[in-house]
Amino acid sequence: MKAATMTPAIDTSIPVLLLGGEANALEVARHFGRHGIDVRISGPTGTWGMSSRHCTEAFPVPDGTDPAAFWHDLLFGPDAARFAGHVIFAMSDAAIEFVLAHEARLRARYRLERFDGDLRRAMLDKRETLRLAGDVGVPAPAFWSVDTIADVDALDGKLRFPVMVKPIHSHLFVQAFGQKLFIVEEGHDRLREAAARALDAGVEIQVVEMIPGPDNLLTSYYTYIDDHGAALFHFTKRVERRYPVNSGGGTYHEAIWLPETAEMGLKYLRGIGWKGLANIEFKRDTRDGKLKVIEVNTRFTAAHRLIVRSGAPMDLVAYCDVTGQPAPVFTSYRQNMRLWLPLRDLKAFLQLRARGELSLAGWLRSLPIRRTMGSVASLSDPIPGVLRMRATLKAKTGLGRG
Repeated sequence: MKAATMTPAIDTSIPVLLLGGEANALEVARHFGRHGIDVRISGPTGTWGMSSRHCTEAFPVPDGTDPAAFWHDLLFGPDAARFAGHVIFAMSDAAIEFVLAHEARLRARYRLERFDGDLRRAMLDKRETLRLAGDVGVPAPAFWSVDTIADVDALDGKLRFPVMVKPIHSHLFVQAFGQKLFIVEEGHDRLREAAARALDAGVEIQVVEMIPGPDNLLTSYYTYIDDHGAALFHFTKRVERRYPVNSGGGTYHEAIWLPETAEMGLKYLRGIGWKGLANIEFKRDTRDGKLKVIEVNTRFTAAHRLIVRSGAPMDLVAYCDVTGQPAPVFTSYRQNMRLWLPLRDLKAFLQLRARGELSLAGWLRSLPIRRTMGSVASLSDPIPGVLRMRATLKAKTGLGRG
């Protein structure tokens, strides 16, 4: 299927400020820059888009500074007038929390994305995301609230392993532990230990049933729902592998139309009354064949480059909606485009091989040859890729450590 997009003439004079993000902010900056939109970016060290040639101006958050405090001073301080009228996109969960905390003041000065604050806050809460699935009749894994170790002990003998100790707010868990969740393969004592570790760190958690099966059972649906409830586009993709296996970020994504994923995603979003941008992730449960909700993201995701370059300009759709312009219309997009992260995919393969789940021959046969892209590297915008490679080498070798 080829991309079929109708893009009206767009007034690109309204500038954009991106808060936070990694690969998503970089690709939004590149895409908007190619359309002549001025893009400014503010984020912590490692916000790759700040080094892009498409970034008009960067406002790095100093190391050791709370990003929310920095953004507050940036947007409400003495120099805030320079951003008057900017469109603001929150590109990370921390940025979403900042925007939610100051929504009324921000809307008075800037152009914010379309969203319902209560619902967007609920999508940050992974427990509430699953609870709402039950309300609207969309399957989800079983989950149990855990506020104390006593809550964990009350589950002894009632669970079927493996299970996950999963955070209520993912970005806080990642800050504390450098990973998205804890997987407990078996045993109440191990579950108790994992839960205690998280609770002792002050991180809110839940215990969630782990849907069995490989990561290639994961699929995602993206859309943007306008103020009248109309879905302005539909896009689906699948994951081939993640690293770490069953818990990490995707190392190999494929753009492919999946009608059932789109149908279930739209059922969930319309059921809760969602407006604006959303990405909902499912995993198919081989025990009953059902797609089950994993999480909902209310921002552009790490796979944004794949989406845009498959012919689905979802960021322009959001920009046009926020600025009151007719949005690009696309009824199809290029199929079998792939986003591949070779080094991380190699790590995924090694982990899968150690588990006896993937042979070298099987991995080699699966590797994408055509219609493939990375998340950062670009010949026309090389600096972000160079800086990322240098940071990776420093992390591997320990160079630059005092």
